[in-house]
Amino acid sequence: MAPPRPDTVAIHGRRREGHGPVSTPIHLTSTWRLESVSQARRLVEATAPDAFYTRWGNPTTRDLEETLARLEGGHAALATGSGMAAIAATLLTAAGEGDHIVASRPLYGGTMALLGDWLPRFGVTCTFVDPARPGSWREAVRPETAVVFIESPANPTLVLTDFREAVAAARSVGAVTVCDNTFATPVNQRPREFGIDIVLHSASKYLGGHSDVVAGAVVVPDRGWHRRLWDTVRLLGPVLGPVEAFLVRRGLKTLGVRVRQQNRTARALAEFLEGHRAVSRVAYPGLPSFAQRQIARRQMSGGGGILAFDLRGGARAARRFVEHVRVATLAVSLGGCETLVEHPASMTHGPLTANERARAGIEADLVRVSVGLEDIEDLKEDFARALRAS
Repeated sequence: MAPPRPDTVAIHGRRREGHGPVSTPIHLTSTWRLESVSQARRLVEATAPDAFYTRWGNPTTRDLEETLARLEGGHAALATGSGMAAIAATLLTAAGEGDHIVASRPLYGGTMALLGDWLPRFGVTCTFVDPARPGSWREAVRPETAVVFIESPANPTLVLTDFREAVAAARSVGAVTVCDNTFATPVNQRPREFGIDIVLHSASKYLGGHSDVVAGAVVVPDRGWHRRLWDTVRLLGPVLGPVEAFLVRRGLKTLGVRVRQQNRTARALAEFLEGHRAVSRVAYPGLPSFAQRQIARRQMSGGGGILAFDLRGGARAARRFVEHVRVATLAVSLGGCETLVEHPASMTHGPLTANERARAGIEADLVRVSVGLEDIEDLKEDFARALRAS
């Protein structure tokens, strides 16, 4: 029998035989009763035991982790209390004093702050590169580079990284490659198939899919990385609780149907916006006009549910637009059933300086849209009305 395909994996995870529950049980316990001191010793020495102490592991969380590892083609996964916890734990595991990180720009605002402001306190330096410029990764790596960090598509501009270039640059100096795959999801993009070592997610977004949980996940390539990362998470404590793990695991069961529908709706909405006189530019990997269309076709099986567009009326028009939608919702985050709009220069990337936003290509007239599951005609009418108001 052939291995199950991703949609089947997302529903069934590691298929169990015999009598038992269909849904993942929620194990609401902080600790487990032990039979002997020798058993306790074995569990203390094990990596991520799922029936010892919930900071070390939990059966509900383990089911989620095993499913995510299979979806992304990794050896194992670790679930964390947020997407930023996943990113921070990975970078603190991979880099230490004297090490160097190369990262794409732009990135999620929290990631940029971690790389640019926090990690330098521990003696870790970072160089940001323009992933759209060929050769930028090769030029930026050094002998002391420990990590090449990628976010593709990038938040909020949708700029893509050519995985082949980034991986080749990292391997030339022995660095580990890390990709934040939150925007694309394993439905639209599987970075490990292009040589990426570690894949990250803010599981609050598409993996959970219902705007009701905050979670993160890291998919690692081998047993050694699993142990090292688990040690970091265990010691620092950003673990995911069993209720939250259950919600993400439940969300995974509909990941494929949700994301493919969001792909279709986002493409239709992007085409509508591209033809509107109030819009000067639309960025969406599924459009023929997308500047990096060839990379998108090579690396992605779908355009995703996120698009961004510039308004001819500038910053004031962008702010008025997001304040006048009625079907869509003005809110941060993404990947849920509801269409969300935001003004990155004021919201997700507002804490950055004006110069930092300019270097990242985040202009004041930019609007980011996370397309949900509403009827496309309702969204078009809503956006047309908000554009008139802007």
